[in-house]
Amino acid sequence: MAIDLSTIEYTPYEDRLRSCFGDMLVYKSAKNTRFFSDQSMPSYIRDWLMMRFSREDGSIQEDQILSYIKKAIPTKKQWNNYLVDMLHENKQAHFLTKVKIDFDMKNRQALFSLPLFDFPARKGEAIVDWSLIEKHREDLLADSETWGIVTIRCEQDSRQNTIVKLVDFKSFCPYKIDPDYYIRARDFFTLEEWIDILLGAADYNASGYHSEREKITMLTRLLPFVEKRVNLIELAPKETGKSYLFSQISRYGWLVSGGSLSRAKLFYDISRRSNGLASRCDFIALDEIQSIRFPDPMEMQGAMKGYLESGEYHVGDFRGVGEAGMVLLGNIDTDKMDTDTDMFAHLPPIFHESALLDRFHGFIAGWHIPKMRESLKANGWALNSEYFSEILHALRGETVYRSVVDQLLILPPDAATRDTEAIKRLCTAYLKLLFPNATGVDKVNLDEFNEYCLQPAIEMRGIIKKQLGVIDPGEFAGKTVPAIMIRTPAPAVD
Repeated sequence: MAIDLSTIEYTPYEDRLRSCFGDMLVYKSAKNTRFFSDQSMPSYIRDWLMMRFSREDGSIQEDQILSYIKKAIPTKKQWNNYLVDMLHENKQAHFLTKVKIDFDMKNRQALFSLPLFDFPARKGEAIVDWSLIEKHREDLLADSETWGIVTIRCEQDSRQNTIVKLVDFKSFCPYKIDPDYYIRARDFFTLEEWIDILLGAADYNASGYHSEREKITMLTRLLPFVEKRVNLIELAPKETGKSYLFSQISRYGWLVSGGSLSRAKLFYDISRRSNGLASRCDFIALDEIQSIRFPDPMEMQGAMKGYLESGEYHVGDFRGVGEAGMVLLGNIDTDKMDTDTDMFAHLPPIFHESALLDRFHGFIAGWHIPKMRESLKANGWALNSEYFSEILHALRGETVYRSVVDQLLILPPDAATRDTEAIKRLCTAYLKLLFPNATGVDKVNLDEFNEYCLQPAIEMRGIIKKQLGVIDPGEFAGKTVPAIMIRTPAPAVD
């Protein structure tokens, strides 16, 4: 995508969308959505397949897609068949999946695993050539699991043991993204248009919302996608799309839905000597939080407090660092939607401690998000979700936005650091999401920054603060968020 943005004029919205992002657009419709839902494809794979097998008018070539899925994206049962073919018929397997690279320092070997198939069962049975590691270092040595087209086959090592070998790899992403281009493209759209572009990229139809508040609240869910270690709590009515957004839009996140969650899975597994989700993902969303069980609640509570505070975790003698945001997702009944009452009463007991809740940066009032209906499903040309998620992932590493926020905000000297850090972190995420072209203080519209970044951040932190006062009145009753102001520019000197 190498379009000269200087040639784009202020033509109608859809023309500008095509001019700026033509190669990265797909046609999202109810028909296409139903087709891919039947194939159990997450959005980021769906849109990649649509780009590859769609006609100029946006319609998809269903037969070709079905043929490709059958051949290239195996189910767990098909994976077992692949193993049989490789072991007994010396065949190679070639398909799309997640890959994770580890290292055996003792034997000086590079190892791989396929998380979707829980393979291998034992360490040392799946080997990677060092030459392949060098060739695809940027992708294979990523902190998180990497999607790619793999070629594997069975071989015998020097001791005549049968091993599975990764012999070829091609990155899942069929293009190289250019965040600078995306940032410059923002100049060609109004804020209202940009909000609609973001909603379309996340599979939603902007015209289906009744108010700007509904749109902004929905987009607030994307803050952990674009800024490191944004920790949120969202309570919302059922059927508002919490699970979908956190599981389908980005391959860099992880949704835990019900069941049991251990410290080993979340932070570090001593027995396997492997890092957990916190160091491998951009965000971890704990869905249906009321039903998640923790094998050792006090152990988990202590580990979470340390991680939410600083991004560090300690398990035994191991010290780890992660950048994943932590998101708690829960349902709430209509009669419980009152910030002056204890809305967290039905959360697991470990989250009833004020010291832990204080480490969450903000609260999403999910009751401002409408329940999912047909009119809210994307319908028209929109940014493909794979490209969009890659852009958000790349923007996490951009530090200039935090510098802009630091320069703009005036903090009261007696303000609590947890409050100011929470508001700054949320402001930074909003700035990246809504105003990615605001890469300097001189490029910020102060009125828009106040309305769409600072005030929402203060409101989100304010709900956390109010809940702390309800849960722990002895420590937090009457305390409010600090009165943070925006620094206005000095008048020009003649």
